[in-house]
Amino acid sequence: MDYIDTHCHLDFPEFDHDRQEVIQRARKEGLSYIINIGSSIKGSRKSVELANEYDFIYASVGIHPHEADKAGEKQIDILKELADNPKVVAIGEIGLDYYRNYSKTENQKSLFLDLVKLAKDLGLPVVIHNRQAESDVLKVLKEAMPIQAVIHCFSADEKFLKEILDLGFFVSYTCNITYKKAQNLRDLVEKTPLDRIFLETDAPYLPPEGLRGKRNEPFWVKRLAGEIAKIKNTTGEEVAKITTQNAKAFFKLK
Repeated sequence: MDYIDTHCHLDFPEFDHDRQEVIQRARKEGLSYIINIGSSIKGSRKSVELANEYDFIYASVGIHPHEADKAGEKQIDILKELADNPKVVAIGEIGLDYYRNYSKTENQKSLFLDLVKLAKDLGLPVVIHNRQAESDVLKVLKEAMPIQAVIHCFSADEKFLKEILDLGFFVSYTCNITYKKAQNLRDLVEKTPLDRIFLETDAPYLPPEGLRGKRNEPFWVKRLAGEIAKIKNTTGEEVAKITTQNAKAFFKLK
């Protein structure tokens, strides 16, 4: 079976002491591709470096909304330059976060608009971070149509899910759907067609139940696929097959 971890952060310092081993373990466990997600200028550079070093790793480049107060035209120009690399397959992680509010709302909105425009100019899909900002995220994406998007680490409500699906977008779920108190997320998985789902770990965050408090890593998408299979009353093989097809088409992976 082939799996794709469509969203992880192997550039983060949590992997500095054993990054190569983590990557080799993912390959051994059946991951055909990893999309390493940039969330800052520094992280985007490292993401591209990793993609250049490993043939089965691809990169996205972006600036997380937490970084919006420090971002401007210069940073967007840097992302545009980085995105010229053929291993860059998306703009992200971008979006809005009204839960933490580490950056001012107006700066988050301005950056989000600029980066969605960059993605459209470059013909790339977007990887969206949304935290308690559903209406504003939808407004930006609707005005940008046609555009391809995935809402990563989905945790909103059923109404937002329906609106996202109606726009033709994808949804990615993480290993937090395995948590004992995450029945609301499992209900959302049940309502999401399998041909609109990606697998992601968001590593080093959100390890599966039983490993909470420890570092997550890409090979745990296998556990995630098994959980989705249970929810969907299907096989892990079917989940792996369809989610891999979804991600390959979205990110234009060969």
